[in-house]
Amino acid sequence: MEPTCITYKSGLRLVYLHKPSEVAHVGFFFRAGSRFEKENQTGLAHFLEHCVFKGTKKRNGIQTISRIDEVGGELNAYTAKEELCLHASFPKSHTARALELLSDISINPVFTKKEVEKEKEIIFDEINSYLDSPYDKIFDDFEEELFKGHALGNNILGVKEGLANLNKKDLEGFVRDYFFKGNLVVSFVGDVSLKTIERMLEKYLHAMPESGSQIEINPFSGYKPFRMIRKEANYQAHLVMGGMAPSYFNESRTAMAMLMNMIGGPAMNATLNISLRERHVLAYSVEANYVPYADVGFWQVYVGCESRNIKKSIKLIEKELERLQNKPISAAKLTKVKQQFKGQLALSMDVNSGLMYSLGKSLLAFGQIDTIEEIHKSIDNISADELQKLAQTYMRKSEVSSLVFDLKD
Repeated sequence: MEPTCITYKSGLRLVYLHKPSEVAHVGFFFRAGSRFEKENQTGLAHFLEHCVFKGTKKRNGIQTISRIDEVGGELNAYTAKEELCLHASFPKSHTARALELLSDISINPVFTKKEVEKEKEIIFDEINSYLDSPYDKIFDDFEEELFKGHALGNNILGVKEGLANLNKKDLEGFVRDYFFKGNLVVSFVGDVSLKTIERMLEKYLHAMPESGSQIEINPFSGYKPFRMIRKEANYQAHLVMGGMAPSYFNESRTAMAMLMNMIGGPAMNATLNISLRERHVLAYSVEANYVPYADVGFWQVYVGCESRNIKKSIKLIEKELERLQNKPISAAKLTKVKQQFKGQLALSMDVNSGLMYSLGKSLLAFGQIDTIEEIHKSIDNISADELQKLAQTYMRKSEVSSLVFDLKD
């Protein structure tokens, strides 16, 4: 069954998918991630994600976080570079409770000085935890260098010095600027009728403003490839290699995603997993992914291995990337790659909570959701020459950056 997408006069957008299940899932997706922060407010979007659970005009913090938990559900949120999402999973009989709560914390959050200062300490601990994990840190450090001097390079968590200066007015300003109907996508997956969901949204979101004052994104330009080695690893060395890639509005987006899936996706037969792990026994962790944004994207390969294996791993990765540039993959290989990609997409759609996230993010980013048939058609249309051209465009040795976390002295 295909999802239903509706845009209301207020600008609010809803994506609804009926799925027979005792559990329902809903997400409020705001186009309000970390790249929309002002220069002196790095970390504000993530800080807000924490603080919206600290109470509303009619609930204190404990009542807020207990509202879904006490019926066996889960309430949570996340912040990304281009979106902020409040979401809940719950028994379907409590759908009204979930939609009312998400609406309340979106429209009526209250930020007391005491709670704001307390939450800063929680985030400081979160930052410490992240700094203590080279595996987590290397990805953010790589993006920081990749998008150096641009908002896309800012760490979503922010830095302690900047967070210390954020206050109630900053939080209220961000809510005022970005939490409005025209900037919101509601994604619902579950066994509750569309009419019921629409009626609930009309009731609970009526007080949300229709417009705000969100800033236009500042497109990224000026990428400069880099090669860096830092002594930041504990027991295992870490490597990230990558570079620029198409944006999510680029017609080559699907082909790029399939290319990266072939190179280092989750399957054990991914090119780099076979080369580095199975054949040469150099690494336990090998993965690759493609991250598209509105104006630009990037690809990256990660390897976790012993320090003595870093140089050989880099050479093998470069060898595989050169092979992709020099010769198109065979017709038989292309058929298998497409079949695998379609199968993995099917598996990803088999989990209702994952469906809720992907539908919400897709509608927020593109303003539409492709059908399975349309997605399969776009995959079928990918040629070996297109994959080769993408590798030649984005994976030339001179355009590839790398960051190594080697063992501390």
